[in-house]
Amino acid sequence: MDLLTQEILPEDYFISDEPYYEPVADEIQIFEAAYKNQLPVLLKGPTGCGKTRFMEHMAWRLKRPLITVSCHDDLTASDLVGRYLITGGETIWVDGPLAKSVRSGAICYLDEVVEARKDTTVVIHPLADDRRVLPMEKRGVVLEAKDDFCLAMSYNPGYQSIMKDLKQSTRQRFVALEFDYPAAAVEQKILQTEAEIDAELAQTLVKFAHMTRNLKGSGLDEGASTRLLVHAALLIKEGINPVAACKGAIAQALTDDAEMLAAINELSASLF
Repeated sequence: MDLLTQEILPEDYFISDEPYYEPVADEIQIFEAAYKNQLPVLLKGPTGCGKTRFMEHMAWRLKRPLITVSCHDDLTASDLVGRYLITGGETIWVDGPLAKSVRSGAICYLDEVVEARKDTTVVIHPLADDRRVLPMEKRGVVLEAKDDFCLAMSYNPGYQSIMKDLKQSTRQRFVALEFDYPAAAVEQKILQTEAEIDAELAQTLVKFAHMTRNLKGSGLDEGASTRLLVHAALLIKEGINPVAACKGAIAQALTDDAEMLAAINELSASLF
C-alpha cells in the first residue's frame, strides 16, 4: 500500500456558496446515506437535467472538495491516475484528478463516464467496491482512499449506443440515482429562481419544453433541457424577443435539421 502524505487541495476546490438545487425526490438523503457508508454513486439521466448541479450542491452540503472530470473519447486511465513528466531536466510524478481525490478525501465526479476509453474501468473498479484502492501501476503501488473520499459518475442511458453502455460489472458497484426533467411546477420554480423571471414567462417556457420533449424519437434525440430553458429565459430577460431567444438558446442547440428547426420555431411562435 502507498502511504504517501495526504494532499491538501486549494480552496478553489471547495464550494463556499450554496449552489441552488431544487430536490425532486429523496436524492439528497440517498446520496448522504451512500457517502456515510462509503458507497459510490451513479447518476443516470438526460442532458441538462441537473446532475452536475446536484453534485455541486452535495459537495457544498458535505463540505468536501469537488474534482470534476468531463469524460471524452481520448480520456485514458493514465489521465485519471497520473503520469511521469519531465520538468526542468527532472522526471517527476504528477497525480491525475482521481489520485488527487483519493489522497485528499475529495469527491471525484466523472461526468459522462461512458465517453471515456474502456481502460478507465480498470482503475474505477477497485475504488468502487469494499477495497477502495487505486492501483498506480506506473509507480508499482496501490493507493488507499481516505475515509471521506467519494466516487460519483454520471451518464445518459437514453443517449448512449450499445457500444458506450456501462457494463453490469461496473453498474452493480454503485448506488444509482435516476434523474429526469422535473415536474412542471418544480421546473417553473427553477426558472423563476435561476433567471429571475415572472411566473407567466416561466410557465410558458416549461410548456414549450414539454412540446419539444414530445418530439424525442420523432426527429429529435433530446427535447429542451432545463439548462436550455434557463438560457432562453436569461436572453428574454435581457430584452431579446422570446421567439428569437427560443430559436437561439433551444432550437439551434437541439438540431441542425432544417425541417426540425422550422417545426420547433413554429411551436415557440404559437406560444409567444
